[in-house]
Amino acid sequence: MASHNRKNDMLTTAGVARLLNVHINTVRRWSNRGILSAYRIGPRGDRRFKREEVDSFLTEGFEGILGSEDKVASMKR
Repeated sequence: MASHNRKNDMLTTAGVARLLNVHINTVRRWSNRGILSAYRIGPRGDRRFKREEVDSFLTEGFEGILGSEDKVASMKR
């Protein structure tokens, strides 16, 4: 049986949005701004996010990472 290592998981944009409780377009915007690192895969360039990096983002919290516009948007959800 193959062991499943959670730290090697790659998440979709929708999966990250669910974890962070934000809109999918917010995740895309953060990726475009470099707030969250995304890896492009396939011919369409779909985004994938490393689970450990998203976990680090959650651990560090949103404070100091996001601009005031994004803080307000994340609080509305």
